[in-house]
This record gives sequence, structure tokens and C-alpha cells, in this order.
Amino acid sequence: MIKYIVDTFDGVRVLEAGGDTFLLYDPGADLPAERQQPFATIVTGDHYDTVSRLDRPDTYRLNIGLTKATYAAWVATLPGTHDADYAALDTLLPHPTYAAQHWVCVVNPGEATLDPVRTMLAEAHAFAARKHAGYQARRDRHPEQDG
Repeated sequence: MIKYIVDTFDGVRVLEAGGDTFLLYDPGADLPAERQQPFATIVTGDHYDTVSRLDRPDTYRLNIGLTKATYAAWVATLPGTHDADYAALDTLLPHPTYAAQHWVCVVNPGEATLDPVRTMLAEAHAFAARKHAGYQARRDRHPEQDG
């Protein structure tokens, strides 16, 4: 999945910590730490939560940050998720912790979720690129306020 994201989308910077991967749009690799918001993450263990049961062998969770409008439209197509099985493989769900921030997740994306995951990744990347462009424009207009 990391290779797909890096090979498909421009300007992706990959940060790793604790076995997890954080993918952000930072084509110059020069964003200040406070601006380094990933558009997607890959979590490989249960150190943030245990609902996805990432302690199973060869299991990871892809998390994708969407725009509010896309998230709302996608969630509207779902049956109730109050009893969602976050450990289910290849099932797109609202993120167990960051749904309110418009994040979705899928444990081991596969055939059932590959197309929507690719579409969501494209949107998340484009949204991150727009935010980065806005930041760059503000920084260029007011270099003394960098950050």
C-alpha cells in the first residue's frame, strides 16, 4: 500500500515511527512540524486502540482523511455503524477514534475495498495538496510569519 501511494501520488513524504507509517503531502520536505498533517496512515499495532485487533499476524489498518463533504456522502450510504466490527478485514468503516475529523479506515484493504480506497486516497492527497498550496501562498506573501 505504501508503494502504491508513493508511486501514484506526487509530493508524498513518508514518515515512520513505532512501526507505523504517516503519509503527508510535503513536496519540498520542508514543512514545519506543526504543519505535518498526514492524509493517510498505516498502523501496524494496537498501541493507539485495540478495536481493529492489529495484534494478528500480517494485519494493518489503512486510515484516510477525507473532506467533510466526501465523508458525509460516504457515511450516508452506510447502514448503522454503532455495532461495526472494526476487526473485520477488507471493510471500509468510519475511523474508530477520528471519525469526527472525517477519517475512514480499513483493515487489510483487498478486493472488496480497493476501488473505493484508491478513490479516497486520491481525494485525500488532492485535499492535502490544496492545503499545502494555501500554506505556501500565505508563507510567500508573509515570509516573516513563516509557520
